[in-house]
Amino acid sequence: MILIWGLPGDRPLNAVCAALTRRRADFVLLDQREVLDQCIELDISTRMGGEIWSGPRRIVLDQVTALYVRVYETRKMRHFIQSDASAQLRVVEVEAALWAWADEAQAIVVNRPSAMASNGSKPYQTALIRQAGFLVPDTLVTTDPDAAEEFWDRHQNVIYKSVSGVRSMVSHVGPEHRERLADVAWCPTQFQVQVPGSDHRVHVVGDEVFAVEVVSEADDYRYAHAQGATCELRSAQLPPAVADQSRKIAHALDLPVCGLDLRRTPQGAWYCFEVNPSPCFTYFEIESQQPIANTIAALLSHRERR
Repeated sequence: MILIWGLPGDRPLNAVCAALTRRRADFVLLDQREVLDQCIELDISTRMGGEIWSGPRRIVLDQVTALYVRVYETRKMRHFIQSDASAQLRVVEVEAALWAWADEAQAIVVNRPSAMASNGSKPYQTALIRQAGFLVPDTLVTTDPDAAEEFWDRHQNVIYKSVSGVRSMVSHVGPEHRERLADVAWCPTQFQVQVPGSDHRVHVVGDEVFAVEVVSEADDYRYAHAQGATCELRSAQLPPAVADQSRKIAHALDLPVCGLDLRRTPQGAWYCFEVNPSPCFTYFEIESQQPIANTIAALLSHRERR
């Protein structure tokens, strides 16, 4: 049995569920919104098993062959905010137990929480990316305004972005930011040399690699329209060595499914900026007609077919 844990309506989750349905796979959806009606018992012996109840439905964890996780932050959800303190504590305990099981489950897990944690620190993940053989841009993380100004003056073309895994807009450092550099004293900020070239979004699913070239003049193509720019996606073929490097970093980070942000310079060098452990792949899949959801469904169904 395949367990899907997340929110119905989430596009990647819906796409994977639809692909599993087409395959007539045996799967169960554990709706995160119903956590107030859920409870879990863990049996910790030679392996971690147990049972989950969601209302009257019972899920035996030892029967789960694969888990796909698309969980959102519960504390920001209406049903949690509107609950009393005892209910909120129960929600936290249930989800903590589920996360603990997900990390130790004898199943295919997309993706384990301990593996996804690498994205919580961009500098740490950058070091792992470098170890896998990709080029990474010169980077400074600092709370020292003088160090930030020296880095900017030395490299000229510089961008800044979040240090953590919290989504943020990548922006170019311009003259209007000179006076604001003093603000970094209150918040660690990541500065990077702006690497010229063409962006590529690469999804790794098991050993399959799907690449899309992103054509945009925006500093951050995810917010192209907000920056007054356009964005076009084109299905692309990576050089074999770059595809192998993409698989290597996914395997090194223990991420069966992930999204890599790459850039190819005019000289043909490949840089990697980030590895997303929970990629919203549907945007790229729809535009490129690549079978990403079907491939994830096949990965999740692997043990079920055996």
